[in-house]
Amino acid sequence: MTTPFTLEGKVAIVTGAARGIGRAIAEAFVQAGAKHVVCTDVLGELLAEIEVTSQISTQILDVRDEAQWNALVTSVTASQGGIDILVNNAGILVFGTIEETPPDDFKRLLDVNITGTFLGMQAVIPVMKAAGSGAIVNTSSASGMLPSNFVGAYAASKYAVRGLTRAAALELGLHGIRVNSIHPGGVNTPMTNPAGQTQEEVDKAYAFVPLQRGCTVMEVAHGVTYLASDAASYCNGTELVIDGGMTAGIYFPGLPGAPQ
Repeated sequence: MTTPFTLEGKVAIVTGAARGIGRAIAEAFVQAGAKHVVCTDVLGELLAEIEVTSQISTQILDVRDEAQWNALVTSVTASQGGIDILVNNAGILVFGTIEETPPDDFKRLLDVNITGTFLGMQAVIPVMKAAGSGAIVNTSSASGMLPSNFVGAYAASKYAVRGLTRAAALELGLHGIRVNSIHPGGVNTPMTNPAGQTQEEVDKAYAFVPLQRGCTVMEVAHGVTYLASDAASYCNGTELVIDGGMTAGIYFPGLPGAPQ
């Protein structure tokens, strides 16, 4: 008897999988026994660093391109017999105040973060409907729960992912397809830590978080693995927050229970 936490026999597509959270998700899926994981990204040089095996392959994909999505889904369905899991993880981050963010940067961010998620779901829905089952996990953010200054454009895109996920959960649950979102916060990735600080240095910036540290990519990947597995068979429209308590509330400095 297999554990419900296994991904045995499952075929998955993970976007933004050349590095960071996406790569960790792909690795966690392989460890969970997935039949095959397709790692996609626009970062071809980094994708080439992933060792291709019977369990894992790579494919260049611009999530903003509908034709590329359709070609990918057709190819994976033909070679693997179907698609059980889609993780819409590809995303970009634009720093800046709303006043100073160039409109072109805002449009590009929306194209990747929300249009890419929309196109990914649209591409796999027919395959999953035909199978009568499927699991889609969309990467939102803690910023999609509680926005902050200097990342307003990013927060807007992640709120949109959150809304799209919930609407999809309503429409697709009728067909046995579960759609959930994750909301990481404080994750140490090349996107959020372009200066390449050590984990110890990153942790110091998160003293305001109840767990007093930042998050690792594998901590996020384990949450995604759960939502993708049969262990989460009654999770639909779930918003899994993986932020160490960042969005749980605020501290009143100096009062008991606050960080010293």
